[in-house]
Amino acid sequence: MIKSQDIKKGTCIRLDGKLYFCIDFLHVKPGKGNTIMRTTLKDVVSGRVLERRFNIGEALEDVRVERRQFQYSYAEGDQYHFLNQETWDDVVISHDLITGVEYMKEGDVVDVVSDASTETILFAEMPVKTKLKIVYTEPGLKGDTATNTLKPAKLETGVEVRVPLFINEGEIIEIDTRDGSYLNRVKA
Repeated sequence: MIKSQDIKKGTCIRLDGKLYFCIDFLHVKPGKGNTIMRTTLKDVVSGRVLERRFNIGEALEDVRVERRQFQYSYAEGDQYHFLNQETWDDVVISHDLITGVEYMKEGDVVDVVSDASTETILFAEMPVKTKLKIVYTEPGLKGDTATNTLKPAKLETGVEVRVPLFINEGEIIEIDTRDGSYLNRVKA
């Protein structure tokens, strides 16, 4: 059990039978009455965000979570196979539990978060930045750097992103796996 005043960013709690991560918190001392904890919680399964207030001293059920690195091997339909970096066990994770799955290529290492008491995998997430090769885009023209105009480009994972006009086919770019936005060109 954990007291409500001990909640910090990243704390995982069980509330109404669901698991939530704290993504923001604030101690509030109103002019009258008791101090309260105002928290922003994210549902581990659905990703839904909710705001919840707790009285100071309120007991909550905390969940011990573990983060481990797993290496992506291959996919079978909606099931993705990963290798545990410590034990070399094959672990299968469903498509909907992986954030940034459309930017994942063979050999990528992802963080897998699991409930330590039940060994249940809660979710897996790609690193925020990843480098991918462009397999098709319209050719760029010299001098097309003055405007913020973007064009579509197909990446090696099959997903399409928007890149600046000066980017050419065969180049490696860095993208943000949270929203698929172009960050910069990687020099070889």
